[in-house]
Amino acid sequence: MQTLTLNNGVTMPLLGLGTYSLTGKAGQKAMSEAIEVGYRLFDSAQMYHNEAELGAAINNAIKGGLKREEFFIQTKLLGANSEDSTKKSIEKSLQSLGLDYIDSLLIHEPYTQSKAMYKAMESFYKQGILKAIGISNFGAKAYKEFVQTCEIVPAINQCETHLLMQQKPLREVMKTKGTLLQSWSPFIAGKNVEGGSILENPTLKSIAQKYDKTPAQVVLRFFIEQGISVIPKTSKKHRMIENLNVFDFSLSAQDKQILSSLDTNKSSFSWTNY
Repeated sequence: MQTLTLNNGVTMPLLGLGTYSLTGKAGQKAMSEAIEVGYRLFDSAQMYHNEAELGAAINNAIKGGLKREEFFIQTKLLGANSEDSTKKSIEKSLQSLGLDYIDSLLIHEPYTQSKAMYKAMESFYKQGILKAIGISNFGAKAYKEFVQTCEIVPAINQCETHLLMQQKPLREVMKTKGTLLQSWSPFIAGKNVEGGSILENPTLKSIAQKYDKTPAQVVLRFFIEQGISVIPKTSKKHRMIENLNVFDFSLSAQDKQILSSLDTNKSSFSWTNY
């Protein structure tokens, strides 16, 4: 698995598993299967109600011989009212996950109390309980305003990022601080967009055929080559394997330019944050 180094020196896999909607026994089974086929980066959230399932899958894998440091576990905080309530919220996630530390903790979206929440996160980061801290769904304007108040620059900003919403303006802003863009829903969650599913786009399919890859693999490769972390969600083992098999080819400059031209810079999920 190819890795990258965050702005605080911590390394993380470029590709991981998004766990939204993976809950209960079926969700835990899917996460365990992901570990079996090679996933080490997992993205959860308090909002997903599956931290316990993820923690169980990780701890079972550790009992089976894997090491905790092989994994990069990320979760996201719901809004809190104060710095103190945020600290309690972090402790709750640690308890739900059954872990001594969290590799990356993000604020799920811009909240009224985001600054107070982040101060609590900075405190846990300094104690080594959080290895990296960051944000999610912060557009360029919100990001610029937020970093002015931070002692520790966010390592990650997880945002809607796909071929139709490539976040180019945001990436330019974050480049100056070294904040990594992480893509949620790189396939637009299978939603039908104008003209059908993005994975049925004729241009994308034509490029995929050239490399003997699937459209999904080309999408993931396109972002990975730009240093963007991707966390595609799936509960299907064969899709997990397919999504992992993107490190054995490279896209030509011409094909990357063609894919870049598909960008509309518009949210496919009606997000107004960007």
